[in-house]
This record gives sequence, C-alpha cells and structure tokens, in this order.
Amino acid sequence: MALNISGAPHTMSEVSIGRKKEKCENCTKQCNKKQSEEGINSLQEKGVATGEVKESTSVQQVLLSACLSCDGCVSEDEGQRISQQNLEEINRVLALNKKCDTSKHKILVVSVCPQSLPFFAIKFQLDVPAAAKKLCGFLKSVGVHYVFDTTVAASFSILESQREFVQRYRRKHHDSNAMPMFTSSCPGWIRYAERVLGSLVTPHICTARSPQQIMGSLVKDFFARQQKLTPDQIFHVVVAPCFDKKLEAVREEFYKSILEIRDVDCVLTSGEILHLMEQSKVTVEEVDSAPLDHVFGETTDPGMTRHEGRGSEGFLEHIFKHAAKELFGLDVQEIVYKTLRNRDFQEVALERDGETLLQFAAVYGFRNIQTLVHRMRKGKVPYQLVEVLSCPGGCLSGRGQAEGEGGRPDRTLVQQMEEHYSSLPVRLPDTNPEVQRLYQDWLDGHDSPHAQQCLHTQYKISTQPPSQILNSDIQW
Repeated sequence: MALNISGAPHTMSEVSIGRKKEKCENCTKQCNKKQSEEGINSLQEKGVATGEVKESTSVQQVLLSACLSCDGCVSEDEGQRISQQNLEEINRVLALNKKCDTSKHKILVVSVCPQSLPFFAIKFQLDVPAAAKKLCGFLKSVGVHYVFDTTVAASFSILESQREFVQRYRRKHHDSNAMPMFTSSCPGWIRYAERVLGSLVTPHICTARSPQQIMGSLVKDFFARQQKLTPDQIFHVVVAPCFDKKLEAVREEFYKSILEIRDVDCVLTSGEILHLMEQSKVTVEEVDSAPLDHVFGETTDPGMTRHEGRGSEGFLEHIFKHAAKELFGLDVQEIVYKTLRNRDFQEVALERDGETLLQFAAVYGFRNIQTLVHRMRKGKVPYQLVEVLSCPGGCLSGRGQAEGEGGRPDRTLVQQMEEHYSSLPVRLPDTNPEVQRLYQDWLDGHDSPHAQQCLHTQYKISTQPPSQILNSDIQW
C-alpha cells in the first residue's frame, strides 16, 4: 500500500489483485528454510531479505516490512482482516450512523498517534497544537464523536516497560532470558521477531503492550464504561504513521472472542486521513478548530506534550533514566548518544568511577537490526536494553506519511516533522496525573490482574508453514 504525498494514496481495495509481488531470492530461500526441519533458529543472517523486493509490473522498491507482509508471513485470515482497514470502512460506519436503524449506530472514536501530528502540522502549515485542533475539527465535522491523542497510552507503555526492565535486571543472574530486553512498541519488529528469529529473541521482548493497543484497551474498557456503552457500540480508529500498525490491530490476542470485538477496529495512516480531507473537498481554512477530547472529559491538561526521544516515544531515554535512579541511585539529566554504524545505530552508557553500569542501544531499520541479531547469535551483545524500530529514523519516518520517490523516506519532510515534534514540551509519564488516576480508577492499582490484562501481552513463535493462498499484493 503506497502513499504518494503529492497525490492520493492507494487503499487496499484499489490495489489490483492481479498484480503479484515477486519475492527476492533470499526471501524465497528463507521461507523454504522456515518449512524445513532446521526450524527458525537455524536461519543464517544472509538468508534474511535484503530489504528490497520488486514487483513484476513495477520498479518500485519495497522495504523489508513489505516482504514480511507477503504470503509467507501473513495468514489468509490476517490478510482478509487487514484488507478491511481502509477509508471505505470508516465511510461505511459513517453511512450507517446516518440511517434510521439506531441499533446499528456506532460511537466513532479516533485516537491519533503523536508522531502523526507533525505530518498534519506541515500539511496545514500550522504548529502542532493548532494542527491537532484543525484535525479534530475536521474529523468531528464528518461524524466522529471523540478524538483522543495516544500520549496517555504511551505513558502507560513506558511506565510498564520501566518497571519490567528493573525486574529483569534484578533477576539477570538466574534468568538467561532476562537480558537484554528489547522494546515492544514496533509491530514490524515484533512480526519479524516472531516469524523469523523465534526463540532467540522472543523471550527477551518486553511484555508491555504498544501505545496503540493500550489505547485500544482504554477506549473499549474504561471509556466505554464511563460513557455507559458496551464495547461493541464503539468503533475505534487509530491514526498512525506506519502501515504495520494495521497488522498489529488484527493480532489474535487483541480480539475478544466472547464479545466479538477488537480493541482497535481500524488503523488508518496519516496519509489516508489527508486523502479523506481531499475527498471531502474542504480546505484547512474552512475547518473549525476543536480541542482534543480526554477520557475523563474536561481536564486542566496543559496542552500538547511529548515524551523524550527524537521522533518516537523515547522508550530508551525514559527507561535509562529510571533504571539509573532505581538501580544505582543516579540522576541522569542528559543522555549523550554515541553513533556506531550510522545515525540509526547508537548507544548510551551509564558510568561511575570508570565502571560501565548500563549500556543501551537504539537500533532503527532492518539492516541495523540484522547487525544486532548477528552479534546476538555470536553472544556479542553488551546491551541490557535495545530500543528497536523497523523504520529507519524512527516512527516519524513511517511510510504511511513520509514516503517519497522510489518508496524511500522523504528526508526533507522527515526533517521538518522532527523539528515540529521537538518543539513540543516534554512531559514525563510519571508526572502525568491523568495516568496515575487511571491506574486507580481503571486498573485497580499498578500490580492488579486487571493491569496485567490490559497493559501486557505475550509473544509467540510461528510453528505453522506460511500460507500459500493469500494474495501477495499487499504493500506496506
């Protein structure tokens, strides 16, 4: 599914079914190996896709995340559910809400990722807070009832990741899977770890849910009860910078079979929402601004804020500072990154009296991930934590909003988005009173079974041979 920033994006339904995507030689060998008796753990690094796949009718290059979404890694059922996540689906719900049969009406909730907002700021030629209000005003003008941003959910994910890291560090001497811990917010990385790397990596992945899926729990559980609604009466849409979030939304563990509902019903990229505005034939100037909603209703919220980090949620920085204080009693004010292979492979270290106490790494993009995994197989990973993101440059570079010519990120656009994102004030998750209130009112405390159910998940290793039935025209 490709987005042309200068024009209209293609939806899943617009992609020709007859067009097939050729796998590269390495990918085909790898998939064959996956079905062999050697199993996932015997895969060699050179058997992993190099990151470029060509379509038989196009010279467009597709990143490795597209390779992972081909018929080798997405089941037929998953492919069917993903294909429904497009503008047609939200238009269907909006149309049903206009009909007389109120039994089919849905409360439409849209949650916007903070990494999507700089994209709209640039397109609207506004600052981020003003763009957020314009976006909210537009969505409500077409029939959306509530618009949230997912910063509160990201705060939960960071706090739970911090707690889990400290727990893992303290048991590292009697648990071989405790260290290193890998972050869990990127669905492209999670898919790759489960389907390709297997048990080498999955026990090391933090169990905290991603911000998207925590937001799903918050909306379908707490917010539904606040509004005296059943979860099935809410249609929950997430606006995200990358296509992999669609794949995350359809994971089995985020589906409640008894209620037949998903925590997130549909994921739309920033580019798809922009296309929705173009379809509506409205200009930014014509749209009335509206403030974003809050799960508690009216609040004394200070306005738009962000977490630390250059363009993602800053898991590394938050966990690093928390661990330094919790484990060693050290207050870290500023983190200094050391660039290794490139800007997307960096490390930070905590030192005291010449001794290295902690060593973390930020690894973005599949080529750097491959380097990391290669070192891990050789037992040469010195890190206690690795923040892993599949998009080079981090979440702002997601292909749902930053794709340029040839399928590569538009670097000028990404740089502009980074500047807009960094202009927002930083707010630590620990100091957010809304989060602390939700821990009590929603989750019955930090360590409750309800908190474990809503804020954490588990990862699996693929044991089934890849499906050969799914249409391989889905692009990411």
